[in-house]
Amino acid sequence: MTKAKNNILPFVLGILILALAMSALMGAFGNASTAAAASNDEVLRLHVIANSDDDFDQAVKLQVRDAILPIFESAESYEDARAFLLSHGAEIQAECERVLKENGVDYGVELTLGLTHFPDRDYGGTFYPEGDYDALCVRLGAANGQNWWCVLFPPLCLITRDGQPVDLDELEFESDIIEWLRSIGWWFDD
Repeated sequence: MTKAKNNILPFVLGILILALAMSALMGAFGNASTAAAASNDEVLRLHVIANSDDDFDQAVKLQVRDAILPIFESAESYEDARAFLLSHGAEIQAECERVLKENGVDYGVELTLGLTHFPDRDYGGTFYPEGDYDALCVRLGAANGQNWWCVLFPPLCLITRDGQPVDLDELEFESDIIEWLRSIGWWFDD
């Protein structure tokens, strides 16, 4: 009987750890989805408009986006993100201008905060209907080029290492716990 207890203990422990991990993941993603679907009032979006559709201007637009996104990583609420934007607008402007200068462009950047119209968009199962959302709009130069947008808060501006937006519907998670359970024969895929 002691041997049976010793064999079952790792199994029960593994199941408990897996249940806790799954609960944490579902809670983290479920809360963002619920908040986003509930109201446009708690959403802060980012809208970056390129100077033109020229390949160079489009690349500069993405570099500006990449400079802005890390600035908002620490925001824990819509209010945090908006307050930070209002109190640090000059720093955000300077960061955008730095990117333009590094690229040798002679056009400027204009930042505005206000309601902006966006089309329907689905971010990993969270549907944002067409409508007006509070947004930081970044207009580069003449702002006649294609634009890029995402949701700053809740934080849904995910990009890959090469700067492409992450398709949340195709996002996959890896778990060392599940891999361990598979290795000892306790996890089976459907």
